[in-house]
Amino acid sequence: MTTNPARLAEKVGPAVAWETTSAAETHALGKAVGEACAGHAVMALVGPRGAGKTCLVRGIAEGLGVPTDLVASPTFVLIHEYAGRLPLYHADLYRLEEQDAVNGLGLEEYTESPGVTVIDLGGDRRRVALHPRGARSAELVARATARLAKQSPTGRA
Repeated sequence: MTTNPARLAEKVGPAVAWETTSAAETHALGKAVGEACAGHAVMALVGPRGAGKTCLVRGIAEGLGVPTDLVASPTFVLIHEYAGRLPLYHADLYRLEEQDAVNGLGLEEYTESPGVTVIDLGGDRRRVALHPRGARSAELVARATARLAKQSPTGRA
Protein backbone atom coordinates (compact mmCIF):
# COMPACT_ATOMS: atom_id res chain seq x y z
CA MET A 1 0.00 0.00 0.00
CA THR A 2 1.43 3.35 -1.01
CA THR A 3 1.18 6.17 1.50
CA ASN A 4 0.70 9.63 0.07
CA PRO A 5 3.64 11.40 1.71
CA ALA A 6 1.90 14.75 1.89
CA ARG A 7 -0.75 16.85 0.26
CA LEU A 8 0.34 20.17 -1.13
CA ALA A 9 -1.64 22.65 0.93
CA GLU A 10 -0.54 25.84 -0.77
CA LYS A 11 2.19 27.50 -2.76
CA VAL A 12 2.62 31.20 -2.16
CA GLY A 13 5.63 32.72 -3.89
CA PRO A 14 8.69 30.69 -2.98
CA ALA A 15 7.03 29.17 0.13
CA VAL A 16 5.45 25.73 -0.07
CA ALA A 17 3.27 24.15 2.63
CA TRP A 18 2.12 20.55 3.02
CA GLU A 19 -0.38 18.89 5.31
CA THR A 20 0.14 15.37 6.59
CA THR A 21 -2.30 13.23 8.54
CA SER A 22 0.01 10.58 9.96
CA ALA A 23 3.49 10.01 11.27
CA ALA A 24 4.24 7.97 8.13
CA GLU A 25 3.32 10.90 5.88
CA THR A 26 5.37 13.32 7.98
CA HIS A 27 8.33 10.94 7.84
CA ALA A 28 7.99 10.59 4.04
CA LEU A 29 7.93 14.37 3.67
CA GLY A 30 11.10 14.63 5.77
CA LYS A 31 12.76 11.91 3.70
CA ALA A 32 12.07 13.84 0.49
CA VAL A 33 13.57 16.96 2.06
CA GLY A 34 16.64 15.01 3.24
CA GLU A 35 17.14 13.46 -0.19
CA ALA A 36 16.90 16.93 -1.74
CA CYS A 37 19.51 18.44 0.61
CA ALA A 38 22.81 19.34 -1.01
CA GLY A 39 24.43 20.68 2.16
CA HIS A 40 24.78 24.02 3.90
CA ALA A 41 21.12 23.85 4.92
CA VAL A 42 19.61 25.28 8.10
CA MET A 43 16.00 24.54 8.99
CA ALA A 44 13.94 25.80 11.91
CA LEU A 45 11.11 23.60 13.15
CA VAL A 46 8.57 25.65 15.05
CA GLY A 47 5.78 23.97 16.98
CA PRO A 48 4.67 22.59 20.33
CA ARG A 49 5.77 19.27 21.77
CA GLY A 50 4.09 16.40 19.98
CA ALA A 51 3.69 18.32 16.72
CA GLY A 52 5.82 15.82 14.80
CA LYS A 53 9.14 17.67 14.66
CA THR A 54 11.25 14.65 15.59
CA CYS A 55 9.26 12.49 13.17
CA LEU A 56 10.11 14.96 10.40
CA VAL A 57 13.78 14.93 11.47
CA ARG A 58 13.81 11.11 11.32
CA GLY A 59 12.60 11.38 7.73
CA ILE A 60 15.27 13.98 6.92
CA ALA A 61 17.84 11.65 8.50
CA GLU A 62 16.70 8.74 6.33
CA GLY A 63 16.97 10.94 3.25
CA LEU A 64 20.54 11.74 4.30
CA GLY A 65 21.43 8.09 4.87
CA VAL A 66 21.40 8.25 8.68
CA PRO A 67 19.92 5.18 10.43
CA THR A 68 16.58 6.45 11.74
CA ASP A 69 16.75 4.33 14.90
CA LEU A 70 19.61 6.57 16.06
CA VAL A 71 17.52 9.75 15.83
CA ALA A 72 15.98 10.86 19.09
CA SER A 73 14.40 14.04 20.34
CA PRO A 74 17.19 16.13 21.85
CA THR A 75 15.61 16.06 25.31
CA PHE A 76 18.68 15.66 27.49
CA VAL A 77 21.33 16.66 24.96
CA LEU A 78 20.87 20.03 23.27
CA ILE A 79 22.52 19.03 19.96
CA HIS A 80 22.67 15.56 18.42
CA GLU A 81 25.16 14.88 15.62
CA TYR A 82 24.57 12.13 13.06
CA ALA A 83 26.80 10.88 10.23
CA GLY A 84 25.24 10.26 6.83
CA ARG A 85 25.66 11.36 3.22
CA LEU A 86 25.83 14.80 4.82
CA PRO A 87 26.26 15.42 8.55
CA LEU A 88 22.96 16.07 10.32
CA TYR A 89 22.84 18.29 13.41
CA HIS A 90 19.59 18.32 15.41
CA ALA A 91 19.39 21.07 18.01
CA ASP A 92 16.67 21.61 20.61
CA LEU A 93 16.48 25.30 21.53
CA TYR A 94 12.85 25.64 22.63
CA ARG A 95 13.76 24.43 26.13
CA LEU A 96 16.37 27.13 26.64
CA GLU A 97 14.97 30.01 28.63
CA GLU A 98 17.74 32.56 28.22
CA GLN A 99 19.46 33.93 25.13
CA ASP A 100 22.83 33.58 26.89
CA ALA A 101 22.38 29.80 26.95
CA VAL A 102 22.03 29.78 23.14
CA ASN A 103 25.10 31.98 22.73
CA GLY A 104 27.26 29.43 24.58
CA LEU A 105 26.31 26.49 22.33
CA GLY A 106 28.53 27.38 19.38
CA LEU A 107 25.52 26.95 17.12
CA GLU A 108 27.16 29.00 14.35
CA GLU A 109 29.73 26.23 13.91
CA TYR A 110 26.89 23.91 12.93
CA THR A 111 24.89 26.37 10.84
CA GLU A 112 27.99 27.39 8.87
CA SER A 113 29.07 23.78 8.26
CA PRO A 114 28.52 21.89 5.00
CA GLY A 115 25.98 19.68 6.77
CA VAL A 116 22.27 20.00 7.49
CA THR A 117 21.25 21.73 10.73
CA VAL A 118 17.71 21.31 12.04
CA ILE A 119 16.73 23.48 15.00
CA ASP A 120 13.63 22.82 17.14
CA LEU A 121 12.01 26.03 18.37
CA GLY A 122 9.36 26.08 20.75
CA GLY A 123 -3.43 16.50 16.93
CA ASP A 124 -2.79 14.17 14.01
CA ARG A 125 -2.73 16.95 11.41
CA ARG A 126 0.58 18.50 10.67
CA ARG A 127 1.35 21.45 8.48
CA VAL A 128 4.86 21.76 7.16
CA ALA A 129 5.85 24.96 5.41
CA LEU A 130 9.21 25.55 3.79
CA HIS A 131 10.13 29.22 3.46
CA PRO A 132 13.32 29.43 1.41
CA ARG A 133 15.68 32.30 2.16
CA GLY A 134 17.81 32.54 -0.95
CA ALA A 135 18.54 30.67 -4.16
CA ARG A 136 20.11 27.58 -2.54
CA SER A 137 17.15 26.95 -0.25
CA ALA A 138 14.68 27.65 -3.09
CA GLU A 139 16.42 24.89 -5.07
CA LEU A 140 16.09 22.54 -2.09
CA VAL A 141 12.33 23.24 -1.89
CA ALA A 142 11.96 22.64 -5.63
CA ARG A 143 13.85 19.32 -5.43
CA ALA A 144 11.84 18.17 -2.39
CA THR A 145 8.56 19.10 -4.10
CA ALA A 146 9.59 17.15 -7.21
CA ARG A 147 10.50 14.09 -5.12
CA LEU A 148 7.15 14.21 -3.31
CA ALA A 149 5.29 14.46 -6.61
CA LYS A 150 7.06 11.28 -7.81
CA GLN A 151 6.14 9.43 -4.56
CA SER A 152 2.49 10.47 -4.58
CA PRO A 153 0.11 7.87 -6.06
CA THR A 154 -1.90 10.66 -7.70
CA GLY A 155 1.21 12.35 -9.10
CA ARG A 156 0.42 15.45 -7.08
CA ALA A 157 2.18 16.24 -3.84
